[in-house]
Amino acid sequence: MNYKEMMKIAMRQSAEDLGCNADDFVRSENVVVPFRLGENCRKYLKLPITANLVSYGNNVVAGVTDDVADIVREYIGKFEYYHLFETPNMNWLSDRLLPRGHKCCFMAEYFLPSPEGIPDISCKYETRILTQEDFADLYVPSWSNALCENRKELDVLGAGAYDGDRLVGLAACSADCDTMWQIGVDVLPEYRKQGLASSLTSILAKEIIKRGKVPFYCCAWSNIRSARNAVRSGFVPSWVEFTVKPTDIVDGMNR
Repeated sequence: MNYKEMMKIAMRQSAEDLGCNADDFVRSENVVVPFRLGENCRKYLKLPITANLVSYGNNVVAGVTDDVADIVREYIGKFEYYHLFETPNMNWLSDRLLPRGHKCCFMAEYFLPSPEGIPDISCKYETRILTQEDFADLYVPSWSNALCENRKELDVLGAGAYDGDRLVGLAACSADCDTMWQIGVDVLPEYRKQGLASSLTSILAKEIIKRGKVPFYCCAWSNIRSARNAVRSGFVPSWVEFTVKPTDIVDGMNR
């Protein structure tokens, strides 16, 4: 499976997550569609979602609810697609959404394996491939990026680094959709800056590909450490998303 094939799979998945066609992401013009989660959408997506704007670097495809469709249409027609994800312009959108009961919410960057492939990155500690049954006792704060206690059934595969019998680093993936598994990684504080995260991420990515799935990686744009790990592990920025939710949902996150 090469990068181009992975991109096509990712676009098909984004189409499921928005309610559009995969071809919409390669158009030269922006596209607005009624927002709809498909049957095979990413399992962690939670309604209500007012709008979701997605770009693979060609345009913006926006899935929107009827009550904000006019605002979003005006927004994506007002700025170049890559400026739609910048705070000064998002303030324009936010000012118009607020009277209708909605706010800007999530922003994230997504990574896929590089066209050059996943590198071999050595690890100074013993590494082991872990499966779901190995995770039972690992749902603790130390591994909260790699594993999700609320969705244990989706945590399917991992790569661990061991100092003797002690687990000191863990990359694990969740089967968030049928074709794509998302990687998260944690390293104990005293073992950081030794290359464990990138080694484990690259090992796990290769294991995911062996199983016929597409590994993907997500982080906030401000999480420089995580973005650097993605790049060191052989991933490249592939798409971005910006989500709008009802005001009470956003305000609840800040309480």
